[in-house]
Amino acid sequence: MKRVFSLLEKTWLGTPIKFTWQKTSGNYLAVTGADHIVKIFDRHGQKRSEINLSGNCVAMDWDKDGDILAVIAEKSSCIYLWDANTNKTSQLDSGMRDQLSFLLWSKFGSFLAVGTVKGNLLIYNRQTSRKIPVLGKHTKRITCGCWNAENMLALGGEDKMITVSNQEGDTIRQTPVRSEPSDMQFSMMKTDDRTSTAESTVRVLNQIQAQIILISVVVGKKTLFLFNLNEPDSPIDLEFQQRYGNIVCYSWYGDGYILIGFSRGIFVVISTHIREIGQEIFQGRDHKDSLTSIAVSQTLNKAATCGDNCIKIHDLAELKDMYAIINLDDENKGLGTLSWTDDGQLLALSTQRGSLHVFLTKLPILGDACSTRIAYLTSLLEVTIANPVEGELPITVSVDVEPNFVAVGLYHLAVGMNNRAWFYVLGENAVKKLKDVEYLGTVANVCLHSDYAAALFEGKVQLHLIESEMLDAQEERETRLFPAVDDKCRILCHALTGDFLIYGTDTGVIQYFYIEDWQFVNDYRHPVSVKKIFPDPNGTRLVFIDEKSDGYVYCPVNDATYEIPDFSPTIKGVLWENWPMDKGVFIAYDDDKVYTYVFHKDTIQGSKVILAGGTKVPFCHKPLLLYNGELTCQTQSGKINNINLSTHSFLHSLKDVGLNDLRQMLTQTLMLKRFSDAWEMCKILNDHAAWNELARACLHHMEVEFAIRVYRTIGNVGMVMSLEQIKMRRDLQHWDSALQLAKRLAPDQIPFISKEYAIQLEFTGDYVNALAHYEKGITGDNKEHDEVCLAGVAQMSIRMGDIRRGVSLALKHPSRVLKRDCGAILENMKQFSEAAQLYEKGLYCDKAASVYIRCKNWAKVGELLPHVSSPKIHLQYAKAKEADGRYKEAVVAYENAKQWNSVIRIYLDHLNNPEKAVSVVRETQSLDGAKMVARFFLQLGDYGSAIQFLVMSKCNNEAFTLAQQHNKMEIYADIIGSEDTTNEDYQSIALYFEGEKRHFQAGKFFLLCGQYSRALKHLLKCPSSEDNAAIEMAIETVGQAKDELLTSQLIDHLMGESDGMPKDAKYLFRLYMALKQYREAARTAIIIAREEQSAGNYRNAHDVLFSMYAELKSQKIKIPSEMATNLMILHSYILVKIHVKNGDHVKGARMLIRVANNISKFPSHIVPILTSTVIECHRAGLKNSAFSFAAMLMRPEYRNKIDVKYKKKIEAMVRRPDTSETEEATTPCPFCEFLLPECELLCPGCKNNIPYCIATGRHMLQDDWTVCPHCDFPALYSEFKIMLNTESTCPMCSERLNFAQLKKISDCTQYLRTEVEQ
Repeated sequence: MKRVFSLLEKTWLGTPIKFTWQKTSGNYLAVTGADHIVKIFDRHGQKRSEINLSGNCVAMDWDKDGDILAVIAEKSSCIYLWDANTNKTSQLDSGMRDQLSFLLWSKFGSFLAVGTVKGNLLIYNRQTSRKIPVLGKHTKRITCGCWNAENMLALGGEDKMITVSNQEGDTIRQTPVRSEPSDMQFSMMKTDDRTSTAESTVRVLNQIQAQIILISVVVGKKTLFLFNLNEPDSPIDLEFQQRYGNIVCYSWYGDGYILIGFSRGIFVVISTHIREIGQEIFQGRDHKDSLTSIAVSQTLNKAATCGDNCIKIHDLAELKDMYAIINLDDENKGLGTLSWTDDGQLLALSTQRGSLHVFLTKLPILGDACSTRIAYLTSLLEVTIANPVEGELPITVSVDVEPNFVAVGLYHLAVGMNNRAWFYVLGENAVKKLKDVEYLGTVANVCLHSDYAAALFEGKVQLHLIESEMLDAQEERETRLFPAVDDKCRILCHALTGDFLIYGTDTGVIQYFYIEDWQFVNDYRHPVSVKKIFPDPNGTRLVFIDEKSDGYVYCPVNDATYEIPDFSPTIKGVLWENWPMDKGVFIAYDDDKVYTYVFHKDTIQGSKVILAGGTKVPFCHKPLLLYNGELTCQTQSGKINNINLSTHSFLHSLKDVGLNDLRQMLTQTLMLKRFSDAWEMCKILNDHAAWNELARACLHHMEVEFAIRVYRTIGNVGMVMSLEQIKMRRDLQHWDSALQLAKRLAPDQIPFISKEYAIQLEFTGDYVNALAHYEKGITGDNKEHDEVCLAGVAQMSIRMGDIRRGVSLALKHPSRVLKRDCGAILENMKQFSEAAQLYEKGLYCDKAASVYIRCKNWAKVGELLPHVSSPKIHLQYAKAKEADGRYKEAVVAYENAKQWNSVIRIYLDHLNNPEKAVSVVRETQSLDGAKMVARFFLQLGDYGSAIQFLVMSKCNNEAFTLAQQHNKMEIYADIIGSEDTTNEDYQSIALYFEGEKRHFQAGKFFLLCGQYSRALKHLLKCPSSEDNAAIEMAIETVGQAKDELLTSQLIDHLMGESDGMPKDAKYLFRLYMALKQYREAARTAIIIAREEQSAGNYRNAHDVLFSMYAELKSQKIKIPSEMATNLMILHSYILVKIHVKNGDHVKGARMLIRVANNISKFPSHIVPILTSTVIECHRAGLKNSAFSFAAMLMRPEYRNKIDVKYKKKIEAMVRRPDTSETEEATTPCPFCEFLLPECELLCPGCKNNIPYCIATGRHMLQDDWTVCPHCDFPALYSEFKIMLNTESTCPMCSERLNFAQLKKISDCTQYLRTEVEQ
């Protein structure tokens, strides 16, 4: 267990901290202490963001996908939401008046439950932004809760009640408990059916007989309370022994078990199976004094406990065994909470002194080997390179990203993720970063060798030089993309050797590309796609695995393949032996076993592959390198481990080895062709039978020299002489003489020489004699040799016309390849029935089906179809079934053949299933299919659908004609509007609507085809019911046309010149904006704002002026002073509400005085504003101002409109005036430093208009300057920060904002420059 990083912030010291891992990916860790800040770190300990809170964090939780972190804090009714994708924080107003105390995201959907200290509840649906407040859910603070998969919400509170609600907040169940509840979880209690899953992931209604919904909750820290939702009146109280102490925490796991940690260091496992509920299954003491937390990782199947300055980790399958212990001797104040990431890779631990440690518990097993050099991941950002064979010291490389793939070559290392790879040069003692390469797609795998790298991505391979300057390469030899553009295949696997790039495709082709000559030199075609390839170090032999999970050895030299026997379908990979003397040995491995195979190239029976034996591999060991029987594996902990193959046990010391073991080892050496080792073993055994076995093995592998040496050692003179003579005859290929000699001197060699002679005769076409010699070659006791001879007999019998005998032998023979070869001979002889039978028996389904079709055996073809991949066969079968009138079978076959037009035709013409036909057309976008569907709907009289499919099939003219005939032009217009449409199509629609006097539609389509004058003519003729939309479109038309004549026509229309009815000024404003005539737009904006003000719509007026102000500023046009003044007064009015709400009556009063001094701009609310001014001035101690505005209210036109509850107070104020006034503070002018009242905006000293603060309305100060990052309006930094504690938006532009985004500006001269009109 490696410590990845530790966090120890000064502000956390001495206080416990809270933390939570991002759900699903575990890429982020949110941590908070007593500093009012939530800090977000990545999984490597780098700080990525922080959230400033109003007080200490109360609770935080990630949503189910890990996209949003929700946080609640003291002194705030807001919920802080941090988005992991955008790295931005927003605030959500809960609308609750009391403090928030609890927060939890649902497991499914996007529901957030928030509880308060008074027992109220808010359920927020992030997807719809809907907030459901539920008042009085509990009577006291909500302290704990949980969601289940059905979006039921269980809550517990200080009122000692448990409630269960649905996602709408309606209470379904509630029950009292004896003491305060905590740590609440949903799960399932089992009945006798133990096969169902532990988590409530299936609907209760379907599983009610096997699973019961349970809520588990700790009550009073002493008992575990199980509440059955289906039997609310009979809850279960589980009490534990006093000596255990308090329940610290617990976790459900496995098939209904609960792991519970107790304060005195003990942890217990109990069962919830109905017959043994509450029974202690296991009890252990992990810590002597105290236990502070437990954590369970379902992914790793491990549990961790912490206490007494150490973490102890157990395997859940065997709890009594300790998996690992991590000591933390430097933590003297005790440990805190444990938590695992969802993938089980990282384990975090908080401590009582305020530190946090993160440990690596599982590492992705990423590694690669090239020759005897290996590279493997040793930490999340660390790769180690080693060469254990040559004894080089390991080198550690720190990488920039957490890699998805690792590749090593002779001189380079590559790591990468997504579509990028970083390359490093391997020096003698150090590693240097070379470059990074960006590929055209997400990289699945990279291979390196000496000079070149090859990357596989999205069905393609890019071969390129690693260091361009290394070779004086021509430009075309620097890089090449495979396959070629015209080669319609996808590459599924690839490998790189010193000489070749080799790849396998989904069409079953294995290609060899010779790098030296920069051209293809070999290809092999396999019947099905090739999933994985593994060449030997030289590239002269290759193991490949196809999509049926069968394994083969391929030799490109003679283009031959050999099936690997007993090849497990679970095999993950293959490694070839790197020891130079063991060229034919390779291993195939899956998750728990390694199989050793040997490829015997030269034997008397021909080439073949044999299984030598198997070796068990420890859990999570990935083989990287095989060298002389020693397998180097990578482990989950980032280390390497060496395993000796059981098939190579003879390589260890032979002292004290028994005779039986020695004989077994001798067999191993003979299988591996290690004749020198076998010689040594025979010397130890000193047994005549052992020497004979060695000699026979040598003869089997045609090692005649070694056989002679063995026979000479044991004194068999006859065999020595015979072999020397036979060797000479055989070498000369004098087969008859060799057979005569063998008959006289070595009768046991006759079958083997006969077989080789038969092969020679078959090659020359002498099938009669070849058959005779194959028959003579059968021994009866050598199974492998006899199989080759029987295969020869079967083939020769067929060629000689004895088909029955040949087919019978081929059917009985175990080889698939023989069945295929005999089938091919029979097919050429037009014996289709027998050929198909052999193909079928050999599982060559495509070939069998093809031959059955030739002999019209459709029943057999139907049986084979599920196993056939060739579209051509499916098509032939489909046609036959259609001809027979069996349309359901035909349509399935057409679908498999991907003949979509035929599928659509049958659904429409024969199966009467237009819905299915329509869905196929939409899915495949078939033009002919769309035409057929259109014709079908036309016959039904459904013209709308017919038009839709005619457009889809690009028959726009036919669709238009149909729409015209049946008055469906709107449907045609809607459909064509969403397609790639020509101007001619739009024009034809426009002309139709023009003829129908439907001006709005005519105008719309004339606009789309660029005929602006005709478009405007129709849009201005629209009836009043369509007026608004028509004017908007007319503005768009004029904006696109940029024609003065059209512009003046529209202006005349808007001013009412044509019909005597002036239109709303907002349209004129939009027209000027569309034409980019910003000065005219500004003047119009002022008029609109004035009208909105007169109507009492102050916020609308403010927003109109602000948007225009921002537009003029962006265009560098001088702001009209009337606009700036009006915006300032309206903004002052808006600030009043904010200041009064925050209880700052002085600021509110000063803004109201400014508004009241311009009361004529607020004609709709003169009396209410003056009344508010009087009241706020009085509260703020501005008695004289209160008196002067009260006196104004006493005017006859206002007096009777004063609110009754304030009238007497105001009259009394006027009768008994108090002219005392708190003097307004003075602050320096930012231009000339003249001291003037803080709310005064015109400096008497320099006569400049001073910019005002958007947070307070006061004038700006040079040393306290900031700006809103969204609208660039200035504000006093100190005041704006205070405001953002309670507000979440900018008061000027209403954009979301928090004080972390504010930056203090030390030099504000650019904001004080007088704006000059551009």
